[in-house]
Amino acid sequence: MRKHFRYIFVVVASILSLSVFAQTTQWRDIYTAKKKDTIYGIAKKYNLTVDDLVAANPAMKADDYKLKKGETVFIPFAKTPADLEAERQKAKQPQRTDVRQRAIRVGVMLPLHDVDGDGRRMVEYYRGMLLACDSLRRAGISTDIRAWNVSIDSDIRQTLLQNGASECDIIFGPLYTKQVKPLADFCRNYDIRMVIPFSISGDEVEHYEQIFQVYQSQSQQNQDAINAFLERFPNHHAVFIDCNDSTSRKGLFTMNLRKQLEAKGRSFNITNLKTSDEAFQKAFSRTKPNVVVLNTGRSPELNQTLAKLDQLRQRDAGVAVALFGYIDWLMYTKVYADYFHKYDTYIPTNFFYNALSRSTQNLEQNYKKWFHQDMQYALPRFAITGYDQAQFFLRGLHQYGTGFKGTKQQRVYNSMQTPLHFKPAAKGGGMLNAQFMLVHYKPNKTIEAINY
Repeated sequence: MRKHFRYIFVVVASILSLSVFAQTTQWRDIYTAKKKDTIYGIAKKYNLTVDDLVAANPAMKADDYKLKKGETVFIPFAKTPADLEAERQKAKQPQRTDVRQRAIRVGVMLPLHDVDGDGRRMVEYYRGMLLACDSLRRAGISTDIRAWNVSIDSDIRQTLLQNGASECDIIFGPLYTKQVKPLADFCRNYDIRMVIPFSISGDEVEHYEQIFQVYQSQSQQNQDAINAFLERFPNHHAVFIDCNDSTSRKGLFTMNLRKQLEAKGRSFNITNLKTSDEAFQKAFSRTKPNVVVLNTGRSPELNQTLAKLDQLRQRDAGVAVALFGYIDWLMYTKVYADYFHKYDTYIPTNFFYNALSRSTQNLEQNYKKWFHQDMQYALPRFAITGYDQAQFFLRGLHQYGTGFKGTKQQRVYNSMQTPLHFKPAAKGGGMLNAQFMLVHYKPNKTIEAINY
């Protein structure tokens, strides 16, 4: 099979951003189903046959299909004699080939512009995908990547009318919650895999089997962190430090963690940053190793805590102390890395940017070579996120075809920054990202990523 990597892009406001495609309308209208609508009624409304309407909406062919209120229905043009003849000729052609035997057709539907932060971040994410496709080409995996600029005020249904959208094998997007359902309906109709790469607030993943939702809710992340804490520190004494931060949202995590410790009969104490050194010292055990948990992720309170721990160590060098932190702390590693190692720190997260990794450095150099600028200073790095996600899903499709679910058993790629593995969201639904890790800053100045 001829190996190739195809992409088209233009310069928008001096940045490499998106592919542009002809806006050839495939349907004459997009209809939103009402409560008492039927397939027959909608077909009649537009002077179509039921077969014509079903052909434009393949999901309707399912034996258990039921038209629901709010569902997107694509309305085709009425067929001319020439159309009917073209269909007869097409029926004689071979069926669509297995994705494992040809180039993978990739769609990207994200805000790809230079208007605001969302656009600039998604442009960097898309660039990472382009670098991944180039890497895949060199590994013998063919891709055909197409992108559409879908901004916050875009009607994504109009994007779906454009030529090439229905031919995709997988679509990455959208960024905004209001655009998820129309795209999910479209992907279900055309049996397209849909990757939601960033945060949304809807529950469509529970209702559409085509969806892979990378974003994890805060409640899921909190529970993963609690489970990891209980497993990692079965014999530790926990010390919770009230940091007097009225803006913090970490209290829900610390409250639920304390409840679980109480239920298991494990010891813990609560102290305060404003308490005296003597009272602070009394919160720590001398017979068990201690693990410290703050109720904020902010840097000023972390700094005060580290100062209190230094004073504690000076007063009582025999006190064993570890820290259990927050994903926010990864932003502070330039300042606090030595302290993280000193206090045997564990940070719960779903990504880890390792600036010292040779593969990370090589990708950053390639990014600058391709696009003549550095990646944005952000955690996680958006270009590396796009690179990892493209590698994961496209390698999965290449190896497993439409049977790819992204589970731990279908291991296809070792990530650079953002590991992925998925579990079913619900019966009949899609797949939810279940990846979780602890980044451990060990006292011997090494770092390990503990994956769950």
